[in-house]
Amino acid sequence: MAQTTSDATVLHRIDALVKEEQELYGRGDLSGDDQARLEEVRVQLDQAWDLLRQRRALREFGKDPDKAKVRPATIVENYEQ
Repeated sequence: MAQTTSDATVLHRIDALVKEEQELYGRGDLSGDDQARLEEVRVQLDQAWDLLRQRRALREFGKDPDKAKVRPATIVENYEQ
């Protein structure tokens, strides 16, 4: 994602990733490449949702939401649900 981003930009990215995820699931039997892409999409979705939550939290506490950064997959993929 771009250096400076808005909530709308992040939401647009989330929407595009969800559509791609749904398209991949809709194919049924996934090739190895499709499975790899699906995993990439899942990670990117987690990163985008995390970025949006960071932005909202910073804003809620009177800080600059543009200070939020995309965190590495190794961090967002290890969050407890």
